[in-house]
Amino acid sequence: MQIIKTHIADVIIIEPKVHGDDRGYFVETYRQDILERFVGHSVDFVQDNESKSERGVLRGLHYQTGDSAQSKLVRVISGRILDVAVDIRKGSPTFAQHVAIELSAENKRQVFVPKGFAHGFVVLEDNTIFSYKVDNYYSPAEDRGIAFDDPSLAINWQLPTSQLLLSAKDQQQPLLADAELFSYQSNYYQTSDYEY
Repeated sequence: MQIIKTHIADVIIIEPKVHGDDRGYFVETYRQDILERFVGHSVDFVQDNESKSERGVLRGLHYQTGDSAQSKLVRVISGRILDVAVDIRKGSPTFAQHVAIELSAENKRQVFVPKGFAHGFVVLEDNTIFSYKVDNYYSPAEDRGIAFDDPSLAINWQLPTSQLLLSAKDQQQPLLADAELFSYQSNYYQTSDYEY
């Protein structure tokens, strides 16, 4: 398992080792001790979520506030997505910047998205199954979002806007300038990539 830094220090890519032969493959998809060693604090996931979507579905950008804020560990079981994490921690040196990473059943990569980030993804293949762990339960009262097409974020979703399929809620999310934000507090610990 390799943990890879992104240009936003608190967002990391986890690349598992795949052991394959003519019978199929085996892969270790989660190790709490390795993740915690890298991020420098405990991560206690309490809920697993899964969605199935067709090409063009865009979900996001979502987050929860206050005591309901969530860290996420996301991956794709089937298909392919572009996964996006936006730094919405006011005062952060990377405020309003984002990380965009292709996740697929083929590359088996995962992304750890810490608290203080808005998260979303666009589906690039039909019948894509997306799975993620969260370290806090869903709270409708603390549920927030940011417009996927906020020009200040300049996110390239890789598909034309005319091909995107959004929920009614995601079509009406506020711009970053009008959104409820987090205060900056870096959780980052490791200074280099890590391989187990």
